[in-house]
Amino acid sequence: MKLIQLPTQAFEQRLKQELEENPALEGGKEESDSIDDEFEDSYDDSNESDSEIIATDDINIDDYLSDDEIPDYRTKTNNYSADDEEKNVPYAAGTSFNQYLLNQLNTVYLNDEEWSIAEFLVGSVDESGYIRRPIADITDDLAFTQNIYTEEKTIEKVLKLVQKLDPPGVAARSLEECLIIQLKRKEATPNIELAITILEKSFEQFTKKHYKKLIQKYNISEEQLRDAISEIEKLNPKPGGSYSGNNRVVEHVVPDFSIRIVDGELELTLNGRNAPELHVSREYNNMLKGYKDAKKKSKSQKDTVLFIKQKLDAAKWFIDAIRQRQQTLFITMNSIMHYQSEYFLTGDERNLRPMILKDIADEIQMDVSTVSRVANSKYVDTPYGTKLIKEFFSESMKNDQGEDVSTKEIKKILETVIGEESKKKPLTDDKLAAILKEKGYPIARRTVAKYREQLDIPVARLRKQI
Repeated sequence: MKLIQLPTQAFEQRLKQELEENPALEGGKEESDSIDDEFEDSYDDSNESDSEIIATDDINIDDYLSDDEIPDYRTKTNNYSADDEEKNVPYAAGTSFNQYLLNQLNTVYLNDEEWSIAEFLVGSVDESGYIRRPIADITDDLAFTQNIYTEEKTIEKVLKLVQKLDPPGVAARSLEECLIIQLKRKEATPNIELAITILEKSFEQFTKKHYKKLIQKYNISEEQLRDAISEIEKLNPKPGGSYSGNNRVVEHVVPDFSIRIVDGELELTLNGRNAPELHVSREYNNMLKGYKDAKKKSKSQKDTVLFIKQKLDAAKWFIDAIRQRQQTLFITMNSIMHYQSEYFLTGDERNLRPMILKDIADEIQMDVSTVSRVANSKYVDTPYGTKLIKEFFSESMKNDQGEDVSTKEIKKILETVIGEESKKKPLTDDKLAAILKEKGYPIARRTVAKYREQLDIPVARLRKQI
């Protein structure tokens, strides 16, 4: 069950770990001749001098080596991708964001105290490019941790120098300050000056999109306000995120499955990296043969063969577990593909059928938890992009015809309606509910609000544009 839950990359790490820890397990094709040796089920130990008898009569080499030549999990059906080659992508070590800022400080003239303060401020910049802590707290920290006793106005002075570093807007203490710093770095124009004034004196009205109040307050035209807002929209609210050398962890998704349309039919393949070639070590096989052929069997030899048996048991279990993992993955995804065949053939999310984990579990006669492990951690490459499998699951509700429809379908229609609305007068949740009802989806306003939030779409007031 743990192996089933692992996506392709994590599975490869688990496989690597098992190969390192179990010397009886080897990867790649078996190069030796066919195996026809037999290991006797018992041996005569009546002449042994050891007083301790170690039971080894349950060891049968055929149990461990029957899968060597043709592993039964390597089926000949088209379940695996032919593209088994693993491509190694080189990564540059890069420079951290904080180091990038410190390097720029070397070009600024600072005395020893100012340099220590600047270095501390740079160290306080988070990955978004902000300093989130009050100056008073920084003053205390400098005293307690750096033994630097200074005044807040001195820190403010040094902070202004740090805020001149690139990228523009770095080391700001708020979004408002971040945007203003960026605007002041630009060439002064009427639009820029108006934008700075709005941010400095009417930031709350700007964020709440009270455009009529701004027009009246500054006695400007709608076009002038639109131009000023356009300048603000060009700014970067997270200057730290724009630094390409930032050593953040980038997750590379490797699809576990691939679905293609061939002659109008859906074809499913399992990523070849999920189908490794494994076999029992030939060296361990020879050890058992040597033990069988030995006329005298010492206690140390018996201890060795028990160790070998333990490793062979683990190797055999792991190979069997991988086979079961592959079968479960393919059977589960194959069922999902056929259940949602209309979507995979068209790519239209409105064709997604209502589907819950139990629907698939009942069809493949497996536990719901097994289907959940496959759906929550696996990706499938489709003609319409790489998708997380759990995205194909959704609850159902009835339309005005009494038919079950997927909530995914309703969300897609909701997204389309909002996309086509007038941005000068966005639709409220009540109006959206009324439109959906006209289209045959009678859902409450609170349900519309829930779906809108799940789609990361703001309320009507915040969608308004001038």
